[in-house]
Amino acid sequence: MKILVIDDDAAVRKFISMTLQRKKYNVIEAENGESCLQLLKEHRDISVMITDLIMPEKDGIETIIEVRQQFPAIKIIAISGGGKVSPENYLVIADALGANTTLRKPFSGQELIQAIENL
Repeated sequence: MKILVIDDDAAVRKFISMTLQRKKYNVIEAENGESCLQLLKEHRDISVMITDLIMPEKDGIETIIEVRQQFPAIKIIAISGGGKVSPENYLVIADALGANTTLRKPFSGQELIQAIENL
């Protein structure tokens, strides 16, 4: 299974990628929604996308909307630690816009793996 991880925080991307690679998932990384869309066009075999919601250039909410329109079969996990409002508010919006599941930061590696297995 190929998974695309999108987060502007390099440490979070590394944590997620290493967690997934230990479980033998094939992982590709992007630092924002803009680069995510290009990677999805290049790698048609991506089946799961994990995206942060608050990012520069193109945030996770915009990214979810576009991915749902252009790549409706991809499973989406939205993650957020919040910003000006609580993370739950962002996660509720992501859920309403098409995320298959959501995780509130910080989350454990086990919670992440369980979310993927539940998809």
